[in-house]
Amino acid sequence: MLFLCYIYELVSYLCFPDILETEYMRSHLLIGAASSGSGKTTFTLGLLRALRNRSLRVQPFKCGPDYIDTQFHTLAADRESVNLDTWMASRTHVQHIYNKYGEGADVCVAEGVMGLFDGYSRMEGSSAEISQLLGIPVILVVSARSAAYSVAPLIYGFKHFHPNVKIAGVVFNQVSSLPHYNYLKDACADAGVECLGYLPFTDGLKIPSRHLGLTLTAKRAMDVLIEQAAALVEKYVDIDKLLNICHRGFPCRYILPYSSEVGVESFTPRTKKLKIAVARDPAFNFIYRENIARLAELGHITYFSPVYGSDLPEADLLYLPGGYPELFARQLHRRKKLMEAIKTFAEEGGKVLAECGGMMFLTRSLTARQGGTAYAMAGVLPLDCTMVGARLHLGYRRLEYNGLELKGHEFHYSNIIEPDALPSVAKQFTVRGMEVNTPLYRYKNVIAGYTHLYWGEADILKLWEE
Repeated sequence: MLFLCYIYELVSYLCFPDILETEYMRSHLLIGAASSGSGKTTFTLGLLRALRNRSLRVQPFKCGPDYIDTQFHTLAADRESVNLDTWMASRTHVQHIYNKYGEGADVCVAEGVMGLFDGYSRMEGSSAEISQLLGIPVILVVSARSAAYSVAPLIYGFKHFHPNVKIAGVVFNQVSSLPHYNYLKDACADAGVECLGYLPFTDGLKIPSRHLGLTLTAKRAMDVLIEQAAALVEKYVDIDKLLNICHRGFPCRYILPYSSEVGVESFTPRTKKLKIAVARDPAFNFIYRENIARLAELGHITYFSPVYGSDLPEADLLYLPGGYPELFARQLHRRKKLMEAIKTFAEEGGKVLAECGGMMFLTRSLTARQGGTAYAMAGVLPLDCTMVGARLHLGYRRLEYNGLELKGHEFHYSNIIEPDALPSVAKQFTVRGMEVNTPLYRYKNVIAGYTHLYWGEADILKLWEE
């Protein structure tokens, strides 16, 4: 039946393309940049809020594995942001989730990652690949802080580098004056790309450090910054023209052959619906939206807060995602009742999946700074964690465990003091197949490690199958 649906869609596209495009026209775009630091996040947040302020339903997306910008998007758009990543997921799955979450929106806005063509291997995994895969036109953000008409060959090069990546327009950032902007408009005209406006150089408009928990106070400050960005976008960017030139057919058409039916048809329903407890608060918030969708198919989800709460919900499965436990070590240390409940749950064979910050919470102790207190944690794992001597560990990861291949992303500064005190049960590899020493731990039915896993296409319960 699924194959017949694909044939029908293909025949419809070949025979009646104009009808399909007329029925499903929608503005959707990808915000890319010439390089990191060009201002695409600031512009994205401003545009998301400006569109929301116009009472439009705007669905945000984030290219790549980032779990911090998605939280900013959600705050700006009042709609949960979704990751699009061609390393962690198949092309079919990326197309499926784009169509699924974009269905109820008036506008879809995807923020790119790094420079437009920067991928894990040339263009693979890049924002440009996402644009090509989904048929999304690109709005290119170009920093003009140290340039004027010389941006013309840069824009021309981005426009012509890859024929299937459509540069629909340019927005300039850090423009110093109207005469400066006039030079930039001339550059766009000679490069053959629409100039859609600019953001002026503004001292106070700067995204805070990514290494901050989104507490209520931080959210309020971030909301003020987003409103400031939205006001600038509304004033200096031609939003109506932007939406018009990014009007395209929706949903995106799947590329044949399909790599997987996962994500198009659900997994075989299980007879037993599980009770699933998910930690979610300022200390634990590195969560992929589609992971939660998969958990919801397995049963009922109850969220709880290790920072502010004391009770563990009744559960068959406990999920502790990553985040910033080191910033809340003292508060977590005080949650004795909760930590005892988690330890009891684990000792009695309860299924636990803990990623990065969630794993840190399960260790015996967490030291947040040099000379600081080693705060006692849940003590489920015979390990100790420290931020002392911290350096960034970063990159895509692939692992195989229990016959299940999973992909994910490692991003942390902390270290396990004696990582071999508990043997790793799986090997992990980079995108180029090089083995890394990132461990995956198992204690009874507790599975924990530094990698933030993506299981949008996997049956995560297979991790615990014997």
